[in-house]
Amino acid sequence: MKQPKSLDTIPLSVLDLSAVAEGSTVRDAFQNSMSLAQHAEKLGYKRYWVAEHHNMPGVASSATSVLIGYLASGTSTIRIGAGGVMLPNHSPLVIAEQFGTLESIYPGRIDLGLGRAPGTDMLTARALRRDFSAADNFPELVQELQSYFESIEENSSRPIIAVPGQGLEVPIWLLGSSNFSAKLAGMMGLPYSFASHFSPDYLEEALHLYRSYFKPSKHLQEPYVIASLNIIAAETDEKAEFLATSLLQQFLGIIRGKRGKIQPPANMGELWTAQEEMMVNKSLRARIVGSPETVKSKLEDFLATTQVNEIMINSPLYNHQERLKSFELIFKAAKQ
Repeated sequence: MKQPKSLDTIPLSVLDLSAVAEGSTVRDAFQNSMSLAQHAEKLGYKRYWVAEHHNMPGVASSATSVLIGYLASGTSTIRIGAGGVMLPNHSPLVIAEQFGTLESIYPGRIDLGLGRAPGTDMLTARALRRDFSAADNFPELVQELQSYFESIEENSSRPIIAVPGQGLEVPIWLLGSSNFSAKLAGMMGLPYSFASHFSPDYLEEALHLYRSYFKPSKHLQEPYVIASLNIIAAETDEKAEFLATSLLQQFLGIIRGKRGKIQPPANMGELWTAQEEMMVNKSLRARIVGSPETVKSKLEDFLATTQVNEIMINSPLYNHQERLKSFELIFKAAKQ
């Protein structure tokens, strides 16, 4: 029987949407992402992922592979990747070439996480996809993408090759917020990342399905799963809860169909109705907010319950310096 995982030994990583704060620009968001990536690298975080979203004024990570190249250029050891690329939006060949290029420039540091959702509203999804049935063929798209990374020895008869891409070791992850990709990742023997930062209700079942269906592959011999969490730390519980109101406002905007920039902290009692409060808290019930002591205790509870292999942290704060401090407090609390 395997020993329970310990918080001080499992990797911690960063999820970033290159959030655009109210009163700032997209350029500011990119510079803040670089600053955070460099900060995370110095602290000891394992990987730094950015996610594809579209038509959202507060999210600047739409051209995901371009942003990965920028972040990789300013760091040297931390893994940089996509968490993720929404594969039905793209040609698998183009993604193979893009990530083959990144892997060629920054060898051994690039991750490719793949999602099935559009990463946007349905109208924008139609503008992106053209062929809107692509999501129904997600397993086939993943297999096609994998084939472009195969070596000549593995697939000498392929008439189309990815240059660069062919023969390169670019780790492919499947991402999910429900059960579909959990089962698929297990059957394909791929590592899996679950979005518990916005879909906590499906976490337990997704982990069970992934582990139950897992089959060893040339990519992975044992199940490996990341769970992403919203975690916000400050010197005191009260300050952390106040800073976290920017996250609450972000989800309140989603509920209202108004996706805007990251707002400064505010009194939520003046902003939401009782029903909206309930809906936001349901989506964010897995969040961890508090002092270093509170964060450590709740992280230990989460790890004991889930036994995930890695925890990826999303910490969307209005003030960049507070965000840097939050990631520092989280890491030090977990590793003490």
